Amino acid sequence: MLNTNDILETISMIEQEHLDIRTVTIGISLLDCIDPDIHAACNKIYDKICRVAEHHVSVCTGIEKEYGIPIIHKRLSVTPIAMLAAACPKSDPVLFAHTLERAAQAVGVNFIGGYSALVQKGFAPGDLALIRSISQSLAETDHICTSVNIGSSRAGINRDAIALMGRIVRETAERTADRDCIGAAKLVVFCNAVEDNPFMAGAFHGTGEADCAVNVGVSGPGVVRAALAKVPDADIGEVAELIKRTAFKITRVGQLVANEASKRLNIPFGIVDLSLATTPAVGDSVAHILEEMGLEQCGACGTTAALAMLNDAVKKGGVMASNNVGGLSGAFIPVTEDAGMIDAARSGCLRLEKLEAMTAVCSVGLDMINLPGDTPAEVISALIADEAAIGMVNSKTTAVRVIPAIGHKAGDELNFGGLLGGGPVMQINTASPAKFISRGGRLPAPLQSLKN
Repeated sequence: MLNTNDILETISMIEQEHLDIRTVTIGISLLDCIDPDIHAACNKIYDKICRVAEHHVSVCTGIEKEYGIPIIHKRLSVTPIAMLAAACPKSDPVLFAHTLERAAQAVGVNFIGGYSALVQKGFAPGDLALIRSISQSLAETDHICTSVNIGSSRAGINRDAIALMGRIVRETAERTADRDCIGAAKLVVFCNAVEDNPFMAGAFHGTGEADCAVNVGVSGPGVVRAALAKVPDADIGEVAELIKRTAFKITRVGQLVANEASKRLNIPFGIVDLSLATTPAVGDSVAHILEEMGLEQCGACGTTAALAMLNDAVKKGGVMASNNVGGLSGAFIPVTEDAGMIDAARSGCLRLEKLEAMTAVCSVGLDMINLPGDTPAEVISALIADEAAIGMVNSKTTAVRVIPAIGHKAGDELNFGGLLGGGPVMQINTASPAKFISRGGRLPAPLQSLKN
């Protein structure tokens, strides 16, 4: 039973502390749209997306008005398109991208994810064609997000895919250089990708999912920071307890929205993702939470320990608030999307090496990092390899979403706008890993993969 204080607290969270629902994402299976005729397949895809998601935006808008809870993005995710491309090997997968773009525009969503391939153990028919089409597809569309899973704790790491993705990331940035290389901001390379992630750019609808599902991603770094500001002298155990209680409250809001959206759309509820998703707005930053714990600035010694505690407390608090927790569920550290991290990167306190250490204990990985425009493809590949190894060995999701800033050097700025934000170009070690990357093959799975 809610009391007056609970209601007032929630209103304060929304109005003053940037509490929002970051995304309501409908996952849609396209397996029933597979057809050897790519034009027939595209027609089926367009019709199904428009049929399932016809009322997505209007329903979410209605929930916003009724409950006063901002829903920032309305998104879609679909079956990895490489699976559909396999059925029509002589056709250009870019046609699928254009179809997804038309469908996204027709239903009015912010993003559609799933222009994806899963190649952790090797390339299936359709995978290579889709991967090679990524740069063109992202250059010619506005709403498409793409992801490639190149490794897992069970399969090991596909090093041929890593070498290829370094080139694709750079090529995607080059094709969109006139728009601050924004194409690369919508491309993520995963290890241990999850099938029910509602967040972009990595969302896709896994083959083990239902035909359709409603997945919700919450956001509340500002709420957590505001709570910590009230106990400046508390010991770390009390801090952890406070974060847990706050994460519970945030997740309950997500559960409420998820249930309502599921009921009104007549689509099964999938999961609530507990992740603290940031924005470039002041007061909505994971970095500022870490600083509230006692760090002078994010990136200082102690940052990894503070982030580990935050991530753990968010999971422990949120998991009690929802029947179905999934996705990535933790704390995100996207540099250009986090006001505190932007400041820390500008000052030089937050460096790429520190970010890599932080990825071992947080939700995802090296996210929204601007690299110098002359960064070689093999260096990008090696960065992907490092992150994939962290994910593989620790049985967690890791990812790389970096933007080679074509024509820019370290210290320059890129600005993407919206939730993608903007920030400085960060320095990267360019000592050559070319021979290491060129070896190819498959890096064997670690011993802990033999869990049976």
